Order: sequence, then C-alpha cells, then structure tokens
Amino acid sequence: MSEMDQSVKNPFLRQEYQTRIHRVMDYIDKHLDQELSLDELAKVANFSPFHFHRIFHALVGETLNQFIQRIRIEKAATMLLGDPKKSITAVALDCGFNSSASFARLFRKAFSISASAWRFEQMQGKSKIDQMVSKNGEMKSKPREEIDTESAYISSINFNQIWRIHMKEQLQTQITVQTLPEMHLAYVRHIGPYKGDEKLFNRLFGTLFKWAGARGLLLTNDVKCLTIYHDNPEITDEDKLRISVCITVPKETAVDGEIGLMTVSAGKYAVGHFEIAVDEYQKAWDTLCGVWLPDSGYVPDDRLPFEVNLNDPREHPEGKHIIDICLPVRPL
Repeated sequence: MSEMDQSVKNPFLRQEYQTRIHRVMDYIDKHLDQELSLDELAKVANFSPFHFHRIFHALVGETLNQFIQRIRIEKAATMLLGDPKKSITAVALDCGFNSSASFARLFRKAFSISASAWRFEQMQGKSKIDQMVSKNGEMKSKPREEIDTESAYISSINFNQIWRIHMKEQLQTQITVQTLPEMHLAYVRHIGPYKGDEKLFNRLFGTLFKWAGARGLLLTNDVKCLTIYHDNPEITDEDKLRISVCITVPKETAVDGEIGLMTVSAGKYAVGHFEIAVDEYQKAWDTLCGVWLPDSGYVPDDRLPFEVNLNDPREHPEGKHIIDICLPVRPL
C-alpha cells in the first residue's frame, strides 16, 4: 500500500483530507461559471494534481469531473425554476457549460427529459421530479410534500415589504425582505441524509460548540447559529446532500481539523420567521418557496439559502424550534 493510501485510512489525517476536500467543494460552488482546472483545484486543496485526483475520488465517491458536472446540472435545474424568464442557453452559460448543445445532452442524461420539457412540467405545478435517473442508470422517483396553496392567503404591505402568511394547519409566518450583511462563519460539514435527524444536528452543533467554546468564541451575544444548505433536496440525491452547521466568527479566525471557514455574501434575502415542531421544517420551506415566492415579485438569487437558529428547542415549553429561513432573492 502506498504512503498516500495509508494516510487516507489514518483517521486523524483523513479528517484533514476531508477538510481540504470541503474547501475545494466550496470553491467550486463559487466559481461554477468559470473553467475549473485540475491544477487550480489541486492548489486550493494543497495537494499535487496527481494525488489530488485520486484522493478526491476516494473520499467523495465521484471523480472530480463527475462532481463538477453534477453540481452544474443540479444548479441549472434549480435556476430553470427559480428564474422562468431566463433562457435555457443563458442558464447553461451561467452554470459553466461551453455550449447549449453540451448542456442539453447532459441534462437529458441526468433527468431523462429535455431541459425545456422539464421546466414546462415543473412550472405547470407538477409536485415531483418523476423518474429521475441516478448515476448508475436506475430509475427512481423523488416525491415532494404537497402544499395546499388554496388553504393559504397572503396579505402584503408593499411599502415596507412585510407579508403575513397563515396556513390552515396553524403554520404561520411573517416574511420580510431584508438586506443582510456579510457573515464570516466557522462550520462543520455533513454529506448525506439529514431530514428530521435531530441527533445528527445535535452532534454537529455539539462538535462546533466544543471547538468554539475552548477558544472563547461563544462569549459574545452577537454569535449567530446557522444551518446552510448547499444543494436542492428535490434535485440532489439524498446521499450527496451537503449541509454546514455554522457560527459567526471574526474574519481572521483560525480553524483546524474538521472545522472550516466560509463566508456568506451580503445581499437581499427573504426572511421567514417560524416557530415550528421538528417535523415542520419542510412545511416552513414550502410556505416560503411555494406560497410566498410566486406572488412576491422576487426570484431566488444565486447565493446559498440558510436557517438562523434562534433558540434551543430543549428549553422551549413545547419543544418548538424558532428559526429564520433566509432565501436569497432579487426582483423578478
């Protein structure tokens, strides 16, 4: 066994390797519309190009090119729905494809349908992505929880951009459009299923709090706790979904081990304030994206959505989670 192979199996070095790979994934997300070379990404990971390609495949389960192609296709699928006025060619170019022809071929391979037909079906109110094709060619369906839009009403106060939404099933929110500042974050990354897994989130935040507490980073009242979603769960396979649990930190904070550092860009966000049970997260996101967004005059912007966690549910008398869902937006 080579020295490189032994190092990947060493649990302590493996953690360092994973941190470097996460850094590369973040870089790819931010530069998806640009040409991404092996040499450039290897430099981000601080590996030689020869070893980097092997390490990435060993830890991620996809080659570097497969990962970039999948992220581009999935981002394009999200943009096709989020900005219905944008042409398919413009979406393809914004996601880093060299031509509309290559994009069309790869989109059909991934979804077993053309991009234009897929957009039309989804915009007609179809509530699931039918027969999505996985990497190994097996057919599967990815259902989405329905939202009864007829049972909701939206009252908007246009002069200060406040919307109040009341659902028949007692889910209520106040939504504001705000300009949020840039935030510097220390994070722990998870790749895989996460929906409804309280133990997973407790473990991730526990790891982050232990690291931050030892460095005196939790002593200020201004610390915010966030959960960032890197992928669309309606498009990305569940075992490839990426989330980051984060706390705000000073810009020059030094990180190590499995703790990474990232930045959330400043900009305009739709902020939905919710007080929900642990099994109502999907309903909250559906309220914001499925009820409010289509009538708001906004479309999703090309930045990461996130939740701001405002309480410890264990201290709430009803065990409720108080959160702000922050969706990046721009005018339609």
